[in-house]
Amino acid sequence: MPHPLDRAVWNALTTRLAGFVTPDSDSHAVRIDPEVGVFLSGADATRESLAAMADLVRRYPGAGIVEKTGGPMAAPDLPGVAVVDRIPLVQMVAIALTPGGPDRAFETLTEADAPDMLALATLTKPGPFRSATRRLGPFIGIRSEGRLVAMAGRRLRVDGFTELSGVCTHPDWRGRGYAAALSRAVAGEILAAGEGVFLHAFAEHPATIAFYRSLGFEVRAEMTYTILG
Repeated sequence: MPHPLDRAVWNALTTRLAGFVTPDSDSHAVRIDPEVGVFLSGADATRESLAAMADLVRRYPGAGIVEKTGGPMAAPDLPGVAVVDRIPLVQMVAIALTPGGPDRAFETLTEADAPDMLALATLTKPGPFRSATRRLGPFIGIRSEGRLVAMAGRRLRVDGFTELSGVCTHPDWRGRGYAAALSRAVAGEILAAGEGVFLHAFAEHPATIAFYRSLGFEVRAEMTYTILG
């Protein structure tokens, strides 16, 4: 049987995150609300599904596809749609965390924090983050003198797994253990609920991969992030 994380976007948007898809998504293709994220996925590589995906790209520009590298949907040929870039990712999974360092005081972020969250993500670029991405959370954060300087939260949810995402720290506050503390807090809650934790990291960022390995994550699969025009 295919692993649910092989097609994490499709499996999330057609089950636990179905409430976040556009109203014109259907059984052939799904697109997350553009204010929430960039994700697009199709049921399979049939002509009907590829055409439906292409239609959603035209209606909601700025879509992105994340699929297992080498899989049938990793590089779909969508009619009339240009590919802007293909970026290699690794998908990492943890079923337990390594012994942790000191805790950091954090707060649960709310709608009032949305502008600060978007500003921090825009500066640090942890991955696609939109004006309403926080709705996929909850997200937690650390403030210094009232300024949001670090955050982490949840994104995709599939059967048995929840994604750690949006982990970032302002450049002026790095090296203080904030990313590790927030990642451990989010991942620990997910594990305590009886699920595994997964994440996606840029394959060409070895320092990031090493950081997550230090927390207890291991690479499960190579993924491809396709950015569409």
